Amino acid sequence: MTEWVVEAQDLQRVYAVRRGLFRAPAQLQAVGNISFKVEKGRTLAVVGESGCGKSTLARMVALIEKPTAGSLRLVGHDAVDPPHERRRELRQAVQLVFQNPYGSLNPRKKISSVLEDPLAINTALGKTERAAKARDMLARVGLRPEYANRYPHMFSGGQRQRIAIARALMLDPRLLVADEPVSALDVSIQAQVLNLLADLQAELGLSYLFISHDLGVVRHIAHEVLVMYLGHAVEQGPKARIFARPLHPYTQALLASTPGLASERIVLKGELPSPLAPPPGCVFNTRCAHATERCRSERPLPRLLDERMVACHHAEKFLPADVSPSASARPQP
Repeated sequence: MTEWVVEAQDLQRVYAVRRGLFRAPAQLQAVGNISFKVEKGRTLAVVGESGCGKSTLARMVALIEKPTAGSLRLVGHDAVDPPHERRRELRQAVQLVFQNPYGSLNPRKKISSVLEDPLAINTALGKTERAAKARDMLARVGLRPEYANRYPHMFSGGQRQRIAIARALMLDPRLLVADEPVSALDVSIQAQVLNLLADLQAELGLSYLFISHDLGVVRHIAHEVLVMYLGHAVEQGPKARIFARPLHPYTQALLASTPGLASERIVLKGELPSPLAPPPGCVFNTRCAHATERCRSERPLPRLLDERMVACHHAEKFLPADVSPSASARPQP
């Protein structure tokens, strides 16, 4: 039986943006009607341009922000309006790994304190037990236990990110929300940290919600991919399926912009629309070479095609001749 760590249905996040003393606030839809699931021991990567809503989605899953609408379940429990006695349990079940390893660690605290503080706040473990667990966790992420007595400035960027991962694991979470966790690191160090995350996932059965704009990184670590544009999911499905044959024009452009992932270069024309005034119809129609009048007037809903969900009126035209659109659609798992 499939064990879902995260179940999100029609998640929305809308912000009221002030426009002046005598004008009504504008409505900015950062995330609109996104649904997904993350299975135990699997990784869902969320990709898209800056400003597409990736980090807002991550903050909702990490329980930092409450969705404006929709449902969110973590480890089988309601996470939008949970009972008071369950909130701490849910917050321990999901932990964050931040982008910047230089800014995410308190420079005035020793590593021992950085790692032990979550245990002191959330558990009844004694000082000796907390110290032992901190040393064990340092060893698990590939660092020497005696590093616990050092300060963050004494470590390299890759070592600091390992410490940040260790801190996120101190409360034995079920899900890690990793927001661009390797983008601030050198390429060689990126590979080491990604391999560490993969090893920890295999060892501990962790699930990851992995936020990234680097499709090369996503290809290395993800099982499923969710592509976002202007707050909406335009394509979602198995990594192998999407990388081999993207069906949404925006996904095709993203892959074409990454060296080694596509043979043909696709240049998007025009600017990203303002999220305060999204275009009618398909949100991508102002930059899409395949847009028609239908695209400009009718917003496409995600539908199952070739074993992935795609929000495009004309996705069938990108299927090979030997793949029948009707045969490619299968019931959702």
